[in-house]
Amino acid sequence: MENLVYVSGNLKKYMSVKEHFLENGISVDFLEQDLFEPEINDIEYISKMKAREAYEILEKPCFVADSGFYIDCYPGKPGYPGAFAKRSGVSSDIESLLKIMEGVQRRTCRFVDCLTFYDGNDFYTFYGVSEGTLAEEPRGNEMVKAKSNLWKVFIPNNCSKTLAEMTDIERKNRNDGSTSATEEFIKWYKNEYVEKRQKCKKL
Repeated sequence: MENLVYVSGNLKKYMSVKEHFLENGISVDFLEQDLFEPEINDIEYISKMKAREAYEILEKPCFVADSGFYIDCYPGKPGYPGAFAKRSGVSSDIESLLKIMEGVQRRTCRFVDCLTFYDGNDFYTFYGVSEGTLAEEPRGNEMVKAKSNLWKVFIPNNCSKTLAEMTDIERKNRNDGSTSATEEFIKWYKNEYVEKRQKCKKL
């Protein structure tokens, strides 16, 4: 099985993705490369455009992963920041986010992950969702594996700790009903894509 290539400017995301793949016996190469992000609040569209750009750089099949953070009752902008979590500064300045959210009773929010694999002909897109609530204050420590600073203020459903407060085992085994775009992609890649390519080679 040929190595997959993950393209991202975020080394922490690669470390998280790599762990999932190694657990499934799949090697993943990494190209540290910032990719252009269209000014549109649509993670699927952004993911596909970045996957196409990554393919043009590598000239071989590869995948990218993007995420959005959606706050249901963000004042004046329900669902904000979405795909703009990083570019808006929300993820880097969580103190300002919490100040804006002061007094807001309903603090439900979610991470939505979007992974797109592009082989030069077709896009294959997978999603993962983690529902939860926004903490009243930052909790937890800086972690190498943290994909986002928002881990300090995100409390998954059925949990009392933020993602940043949890141990690796607690995060992996939490019972919040979350799904993983990476895991969905791995299952598809192993069970469908590789098998399909092997059949084509035999013809």
